[in-house]
Amino acid sequence: MSDALSPDQLEERLYQIGAERYHSLHPFHTLLHDGKLRKGQVQAWALNRYCYQAAIPRKDASFMGRVEDRTLRREWIHRVIDHDGTEDDPGGIMRWLVMTRALGFDDDYVTSYQGALPATRFAVEAYVRYVREQDMIAAVASSLTELFAPKIHRDRISGMIENYDFIDDNVMVYGIRRLNEAPKDAEFALQYVRKHALRPDQQKAVFDALIFKTNVLWAQLDALHHAYVEPGHIPPGAFVPEDHMS
Repeated sequence: MSDALSPDQLEERLYQIGAERYHSLHPFHTLLHDGKLRKGQVQAWALNRYCYQAAIPRKDASFMGRVEDRTLRREWIHRVIDHDGTEDDPGGIMRWLVMTRALGFDDDYVTSYQGALPATRFAVEAYVRYVREQDMIAAVASSLTELFAPKIHRDRISGMIENYDFIDDNVMVYGIRRLNEAPKDAEFALQYVRKHALRPDQQKAVFDALIFKTNVLWAQLDALHHAYVEPGHIPPGAFVPEDHMS
């Protein structure tokens, strides 16, 4: 990039990246939302996705530790609370465990990460490190996948409830709650980069950060598809569904 984009052009490019790269386009999601997966494959998805959900407050807390702007910290802290919860609200991590319990998992097994795919854990930890180590604009911009999250939540909620007899509204409580939380988080991050990413190098960092994050999400689905769909090679130690077809 030799010339800086206007804030509107910057935002347009961000939405273009999402349209091209967001993990809603991954074939695993099509199978999941259309009811084409066996229960064991849905179990594997929920189990592995927990690794990502549990990492979100860790990456946000590490980000806040670098922020000297009190106003930004005060805005960002609710992201940690949204997932870790309070005495009055169990938080997103516990809401995800509602799903894994309904799918037959014990909480200790899920939270131990014992059955998670190695590639899932590597991808998730790469995201945590990225937010901890990159400059502030890139760290904020990596969260901009939330711009595209409400649609995938709506598709997931309606598709899974309609297509799986073991899924209902209570099981999908995490996604239902994120329909309200994600847009607020996304709007704040979007306005932050519109205001602060003014030079070409800063704008490139924003685009690179969003691409990196879409790659993190895509890599997790690649791992699930390889292990549990095609060709079905589950790595040693990872969760093996009862209905797995070897």
